[in-house]
Amino acid sequence: MSDVIRSKKCSRRQQTLSRDAFANNQASRDGLQAYCRECWAEYHQQRQRAKGKGVRPRVVAPEGHRYCRRCGGIKPHGAWDRNRTASDGLSTRCKTCRAIEGRAGHLQRQYGMTEAERDEMISSQMGICTICPAAPAMHVDHCHETGRVRGVLCFNCNSAIGKLGDDPDTLRRAIAYLEGNAWKPTLVAPGVYQLPS
Repeated sequence: MSDVIRSKKCSRRQQTLSRDAFANNQASRDGLQAYCRECWAEYHQQRQRAKGKGVRPRVVAPEGHRYCRRCGGIKPHGAWDRNRTASDGLSTRCKTCRAIEGRAGHLQRQYGMTEAERDEMISSQMGICTICPAAPAMHVDHCHETGRVRGVLCFNCNSAIGKLGDDPDTLRRAIAYLEGNAWKPTLVAPGVYQLPS
């Protein structure tokens, strides 16, 4: 009786295999598919070809590894993000490919530009920040009101402009402060100050 519970006969290849070789199917009496996983994959590919659809070639990876269809590499399971909904618990693309796609998607969503357009801007700036020519340009700078892309800056310059609120008057006061011409408010009445024009 225990042998019947632990094994099942594949109706396609007519072999008795362990229960782990079958996918779940709640509609069947024993809760498993009629075909084993390998036979089901072959059957599915045959049906797709008969419908005229393209079938991706099956790539066998060693134990503890997985094939990434995007980059074509076979990588260990540690190079993949987790995905609880997937049958094997891993993402469909490796971490490296997901990061590349994430950066490209961010540029398109946030700035409406492609990586090629960004790279063209960087090359037109000779690869350096337009504010401080000491650092490489890597961060896209844009106007927060209009969304228009102004250029590509280094991290420090881009964040400095953002922290000063993209306000030219604030930047001018910061320049005056750095040059030693700090403006000082004039006390007009107790608690009331007049700012210089």
